Amino acid sequence: MRADVQNLFMGIHMLYLAHDKDLTIVEMQPELENLGYRVAEREVKQELERLTQENFLTAHDDAYSITGTGIQEFKAIQSRLQVLCTEVLKPVKAVGTSG
Repeated sequence: MRADVQNLFMGIHMLYLAHDKDLTIVEMQPELENLGYRVAEREVKQELERLTQENFLTAHDDAYSITGTGIQEFKAIQSRLQVLCTEVLKPVKAVGTSG
């Protein structure tokens, strides 16, 4: 998977996980790896910092909490994902087939 796409999905997963409990880099890295991401601690920290700069998370000590803006963003993402999944999870037709 391309790095930009992986980072997008990783950010969505982080918002999802943050709405449940505070996130730390130490806890996030193995969680993301269990979800199939291949990431270093540095990449996890960069994504958490990006989400913080966009006001989706707030940092305190070594943990990150979701903000009201982050919750609203996550709700918007959920809505778009429902539409996207309905469309893109249909079976892919072989090249050259019509219909």
